[in-house]
Formats: sequence, structure tokens, C-alpha cells
Amino acid sequence: MMPKECDGPGVRMGILEPRQMTGDCFFSSGQGICSGFQFVEMSSRKLKSNNLKHSECLSQVQRILRERFCHQSLHSNLFGVQVQYKHLIELLKRTAIYGESNSVLIIGPRGSGKTMLINHALKELMEVEEVSENVLQVHLNGLLQINDNIALKEITRQLNLENVVGDKVFGSFAENLSFLLEALKKGDRTSSCPVIFILDEFDLFAHHKNQTLLYNLFDISQSAQTPVAVVGLTCRLCLSEDRSVREVLQKHFNVSKNLRSLHMLLMLALNRVTSSHPFMTAADLMEANQLCSMDSKANIVHGLSVLEICLIIAMKHLNDIYEEEPFNFQMVYNEFQKFVQRKAHSVYNFEKPVVMKAFEHLQQLELIRPMERTSVNAQREYQLMKLLLDSTQIMNALQKYPNCPTDVRQWATSSLSWL
Repeated sequence: MMPKECDGPGVRMGILEPRQMTGDCFFSSGQGICSGFQFVEMSSRKLKSNNLKHSECLSQVQRILRERFCHQSLHSNLFGVQVQYKHLIELLKRTAIYGESNSVLIIGPRGSGKTMLINHALKELMEVEEVSENVLQVHLNGLLQINDNIALKEITRQLNLENVVGDKVFGSFAENLSFLLEALKKGDRTSSCPVIFILDEFDLFAHHKNQTLLYNLFDISQSAQTPVAVVGLTCRLCLSEDRSVREVLQKHFNVSKNLRSLHMLLMLALNRVTSSHPFMTAADLMEANQLCSMDSKANIVHGLSVLEICLIIAMKHLNDIYEEEPFNFQMVYNEFQKFVQRKAHSVYNFEKPVVMKAFEHLQQLELIRPMERTSVNAQREYQLMKLLLDSTQIMNALQKYPNCPTDVRQWATSSLSWL
């Protein structure tokens, strides 16, 4: 039976104060949600006693909530994560007590208790006498330390190494990081202070350029000098594939904003799921994207002559130079002549009428189209045209083009035209 909504002066901070009423009501507290209670008429003595009890309960709830809001205390009990907690505390103790380097990644949705779990483990760890005075902690957050330089400065501050660094001027990030790591590696495992790195929003650190910080942290965790534990917290379930999935979806969105095409992409990826491959991966999505991006125009390129391929490449370079502005046959022909006269060794210098014939064939195949309706008196050489293939389609087609001359392939991959 659905509980009735309770409001009015009888409700304070989620606690329902008893009064003369009947019906199904519910209240919430720090220990969960209770429902189905039925309140009946009570004597004045019982009512006064219950009011006192509920007043004490209300004060206790307020105190608990204030402490949690101000992060002054932890919840006394952990629910549903006892196995994970046992594994985590054992891992941290092996680093803090026995000098064993470790790394662990805690994954879960926001609000699932990842931070509470690590805070409980650290609290228990620091209550061990031989640990409390020797272990160093470094807390980083990907939302605050948005690049490796900022993270490095924060590590230096939390490890109290500012005096060691002093006014030293480092020529590069690598030099600065190397100096800090050397300071951490002083001594051996018996004399070095273990360092516990807690990286909240770990996925954001994984997206830093070159991941220099992460690589070096894991590098010192493998060294035989300073014991290090790296604890990552993230709500991303698949860090390694997150970027590739995002790139596939972004590329697909740029090509087509049609919801039906997105459904097709996901259906093709879903078709790869089998009993032996029960989970969809980024590789499935990328394969499906390749199938979706296969189009008739790109396949037509495979059947073109070398001359027609050269004209397509000339158009590609014109698009790069003039930023997708329309071109005409004369511009394409001039570009082709530059290539033949300066760099080509395997391409014959065809006469202009032959090149015009190849140009018209590309128009018939709808690989290029006129910008305006053709006029009877217009000169064909100067009619503005637009290429209907993008650079990616052209380069992918060239990779599959049979026996493509080397100099033609090199021309296509050059940054701009042969000026």
C-alpha cells in the first residue's frame, strides 16, 4: 500500500512526531526509510514520554546531518561493501607496514560510497601506532588539478617539499617531476615513508596530455625504494574505452544528426554480441561506425583511373588551400600540371581535352557537382564545382586503391599542393 504524504507541523527533519491520527505514513532518518507505521490515540503520559524520545532522536539526527554536511565525521557503519573494505584495508596495510607498493581503482556511480570507503580505510589505518607517524597522504582531485603541472605543485605542497624545491627554476615539467621523484626515493624501503596517493575523479587524470603524472606514479610504485599506494576513484566504468567511444559518437553526430542513423549504429554494434562475447565494447562500436560510414561514393573511387584519382587529389588540395571554396576545371588542371611537371614519375602528362573528359566523367559519377545550373554560353573550364568527397573518404579510398603509384599516394598525403 502506498504511504500517504505527511506534511504540516507534525513533520520535522524527516521525523514524524506522533499526534492523534491514523493512516499509513512514512518517515526517513539516517538509518533508512521506514513505512507502514500506524499511529493511534495515546494517553497524555505516553504521548509526553514519546515526545521526549522523539525530541532526543531529532537532536541526534540533526547532529549527524550537521557532521556529515561539514565532513566532520564518518558514518559509523558500512553497508554492503564489507568485502571491498577488507580488501582495501589489507592492501593499504601492506604498503604502510610492509613497504609493498600497490595500486587499486575504486569504481562506482556517484554517491555510491567510494569516498566513504577510502576514508574509513584511512581512518582505521592511521589508528595503527606504527603507521600514524610514518605514512604520508596526498589527496588529488581531477576537477581541481586540471593538468599535471598543477597536480605536481599540489603534491609538493602536501608532502611539505616546498623548502626542498625552494626557488629552483625548472626548465620543463619533466625536470620538475624528476626532482620531486628523487626526493621521494631517498633511502630504501626500511627508511622511506610510505606515500598513499588518493586520486579522486581518476578518469580526468587519465585524459591529461601524455598522462605524465600517472605514468610516473606507477613507475615509482614499481621501484625498489619508496613504497607507494595509488588509489583511484572514478564513476567511469570503462576508462580505456571512454575516449574512443566518445570520438566515434562525435564523428557519427557530425556526419548525421538523424536519430535513426544512431539507432542503426547501435543495432550494428549490438549484432556483435554473442554468448562468447556477451558485452558490447568500444571495438564493436568502431566496427559498426565503419559499416555505417561506407558509402557508394567512396566505393566508386576504387574503380577510377589513375588520371581521375589525380584530379580528385588536386581538388582535395584546392579545398585545403581555399578552405572548401568552389573550384573550376582550369584550377584543377593547373594543380595537376604542377604535380606532373615537378614530382610525377609514373603519371603521363595527358593533353588538356583528355583531362577535361576525365573531369566530366567525375561529374557524371556525381563525385563533383556544379554550384549553379549550367548555362549554354558558359565556358566549361570556368564553371564552379564542388567536391562531394571529404578528405577522410579520399584517403581511405587511396589506401584500398589497387596498385596506386607511390608518387600519387605521396602527393595525396602532402600537407598542401605543389606550389
